[in-house]
Amino acid sequence: MSEKRSKDLPTGAMIIEPGNAVKYETGSWRSKRPEVDKEKCTNCLTCWIYCPDNSIIVEEGKMKGFKYSHCKGCGICAVQCPAKCITMKEEGT
Repeated sequence: MSEKRSKDLPTGAMIIEPGNAVKYETGSWRSKRPEVDKEKCTNCLTCWIYCPDNSIIVEEGKMKGFKYSHCKGCGICAVQCPAKCITMKEEGT
């Protein structure tokens, strides 16, 4: 059976298997994508705490980037970032 993507699910679909969000890539919903200025980033990880989709990649206690396959482009990371190092860019630019 092939993996289903969010756009393949019917409207109002229920996901009854707990912990299966990793199976559903929802990044195609995004119209804006977060980008980080690594020069400004203090690695406070506030973005990681607030991200509702677990789309912040953290390695060895540092923010490394984004899992764009799951990021819906909500912009919460950019709003919550105390260093203001995350900006939302139009998708495709």
